[in-house]
Amino acid sequence: MNSSHKKSIQNKSDKPSGTSWGNVAVWYDNLMEKSTDSYQEKVILPNLLRIIDPKPGQKLLDIACGQGYFSRAFYKNGMQVTGCDISLELIDLARKNSPKEITYFVAPAEKVADNITPEEKFDVALIVLAIQNIEDMRAAFVESAKLLKTGGRLVLVINHPVFRIPQNSSWQWDAQLGKQYRRIDSYMTDSKIKIDMAPGKSASASKFSKSAAQNTVSFHRPLQSYFKAFNSAGLSVTRLEEWISHKQSQEGPRAKEEDRTRREIPLFMCIEARKI
Repeated sequence: MNSSHKKSIQNKSDKPSGTSWGNVAVWYDNLMEKSTDSYQEKVILPNLLRIIDPKPGQKLLDIACGQGYFSRAFYKNGMQVTGCDISLELIDLARKNSPKEITYFVAPAEKVADNITPEEKFDVALIVLAIQNIEDMRAAFVESAKLLKTGGRLVLVINHPVFRIPQNSSWQWDAQLGKQYRRIDSYMTDSKIKIDMAPGKSASASKFSKSAAQNTVSFHRPLQSYFKAFNSAGLSVTRLEEWISHKQSQEGPRAKEEDRTRREIPLFMCIEARKI
């Protein structure tokens, strides 16, 4: 990172976030850094590198960057990277694990520009598996567009909004047909759902502190809501991709069918939108 870029980040005092993701920061860091077979490593990152096609000197803003997993990956590919997250706990981990050339600061997705000087503009803004945890999606898109160069791209990765609806979608097995299928109980209705990050574990057995909340909040929205929010933020959708799981079932009577449905029913959606 050159000195002019580092100076563009204004000095703001970091304060503890008190967010649900702050409470699960250590668990999330272990998941991202110690797993050798995660969706982030095997599916999301390779596809993002292909789509973004990083070039040395390009500027990337990693919004809701968590503990810096993707920030570090794009820095290694030559980009000038700035990351932000609402959780101080996650930003502390990002700073600890990252080269000093990556700049991190604490900010919600709707107020990123408050921490960046007006002349600073980015080639790419990235939001990976985070917009579903942000209540005011439109404000986050408006903020992203404000910080992009004309023609710059916002690249969004989300859990597939058609097939991955918390508490309203599930895998089911049709014994008569010998087929696995995805059951969808609700789609068009916006919803706010608490997600247990350690299901099946007692508080004493979990990796969280006894006082820490184990829930995060997720928002389901139908696909049209994303497109309407892009449009109102002055962003034009230029790419949509659907990504499947890389995993395979162990041998068993249902393995072949389970692998078939993994190929047919995608896990993730990637949307690219350009600043008009």
